[in-house]
Amino acid sequence: MGSGTIKAWAFVHKWTSLVCTVFMLLLCLTGLPLIFHDEIDTLTEGEAALPGDGHAGPLQSLDDAVAAAVALYPGEQPLYMSFDEDRPVVNVTTGPSVKATREEMHLTAIDLRTAEVVGPLVEEGFMHVMLRLHVDLFAGLPGELFLGSMGFLLFLSLVSGVVVYAPFMRRLSFGTLRDSRGPRARWLDWHNLVGIVTLMWLSAVGLTGVINTLSTPLVMIWRADQLAEITAGSGAGLPRHYVGVQAAVDTALTAAAGTRPQFVAFPGVTFSSDGDYAVWLHGATPATERLLTPAFVDAETASLTAMRSMPWYMTMLKLSQPLHFGDYGGLPLKLLWALLDIAAIVILGSGLYLWLARRKPAARRHADGNSQPALSR
Repeated sequence: MGSGTIKAWAFVHKWTSLVCTVFMLLLCLTGLPLIFHDEIDTLTEGEAALPGDGHAGPLQSLDDAVAAAVALYPGEQPLYMSFDEDRPVVNVTTGPSVKATREEMHLTAIDLRTAEVVGPLVEEGFMHVMLRLHVDLFAGLPGELFLGSMGFLLFLSLVSGVVVYAPFMRRLSFGTLRDSRGPRARWLDWHNLVGIVTLMWLSAVGLTGVINTLSTPLVMIWRADQLAEITAGSGAGLPRHYVGVQAAVDTALTAAAGTRPQFVAFPGVTFSSDGDYAVWLHGATPATERLLTPAFVDAETASLTAMRSMPWYMTMLKLSQPLHFGDYGGLPLKLLWALLDIAAIVILGSGLYLWLARRKPAARRHADGNSQPALSR
């Protein structure tokens, strides 16, 4: 490459890095505790004790679990139900209407062995703040899209950094740390070394983070495209009479043997249609547990309306989430993700230091030139 090309790539690297650095530092700092959110929740809150530990009979109906959650918040209606992977517990989300906002919803954990309330799940505290800062800066969809744009700038800075790194390293052996050249040269070498070693991880986490910020638009596309096609003949408006959610889940599981329910969207909410339950199923093996298949069950007759695999963009979204947080390989992978996250903080911090350290001598030379014009000439 010619010097002009290298300067152009260096310009891209400098300004994409500078624009996104502060926000990337925030995401790295908030992402660090989120990697261990299960362990932190257990330490700070403990796992809610389940009544009836000696219960050996069959599980209670999902309808009984819904009734217990609704009784806790009279006047509300069920909106969603999710299934705990490790315990016989379902989490029921209720709200005043199917258009309820996140702030209006209530989440209740129900023990399926006894249909008793384990406890309301309140989204507050340190981990909730970390999650909201990491996901949307407490700004909703605009915050998500803004952080997604910062993630894209990070990816551009990585690509441009590699382009600039290649000709620079022709003069040095890989891993060289020039301790005798002063702190700025030393930090530059550390910045380059850690950056190139963690390049693939940073690219993967950055791009999956960008994909995750597009979850709301992707769901809207899915609703306007595939969901509209599936439910085109189901009629308009919410049904007057609902079958129980247990019947809907049973219908879905019968149609897709070997799967397990992950969550249920009740009629009228975001992930379903006005006339159907949407029972989201996933595989029972490690290879298929991240792949979701929605089964739409008529809310009045409990008959199967449709079942279709998710489109490629929704599958991409679901697969990007565990890769981003590193929560699919147990504690060893979480520790690796934490170390790499700390390395990313070093890269971002050293890059900011290098820019500030370079500006100081230039500013000092400019000041000296203004105060001593004769000498400067």
